[in-house]
Amino acid sequence: MESWLFLGLILAIALLGRNKSLIIATAVVLVIKLLPQADKWLKFVGDRGINWGVTVISVAILVPIATGKIGFKDLVNAFKSPAGFIAVGCGILVAVLSAKGVGLLGQSPEITVALVFGTIVGVVFFRGIAAGPVIASGMTYVILTMVNAVLNRG
Repeated sequence: MESWLFLGLILAIALLGRNKSLIIATAVVLVIKLLPQADKWLKFVGDRGINWGVTVISVAILVPIATGKIGFKDLVNAFKSPAGFIAVGCGILVAVLSAKGVGLLGQSPEITVALVFGTIVGVVFFRGIAAGPVIASGMTYVILTMVNAVLNRG
């Protein structure tokens, strides 16, 4: 019963914040909970959902290349400015942080609750997008590693 109330609260917050992505995501999870063998379906989606999301985002990123809006000339031009180099560096950093973050979520599932809450607050109240949990978990991993290193020195 608690999960229904929690999801209902998230749906209400999403509706108040008019966040379509979170409304759809919560509605999908609520519908899955209604299905026979919901636990199996939720585990299936939970185990594979991040990979599906990354795939969908990757497809969306590749569409401008497929439509010809971005070509090799644009790639070369990106390296002619400091912003292009910074963007490449940030892309690498986010990819590495995300990989570390997924590992952290596997080791410490309790962190997921805090990350989900932070993501919901960021999406609803600060007009962010829900791409953040994996990146946030990577940032958490880095900060925890640094804190542990400092604490273990002293």
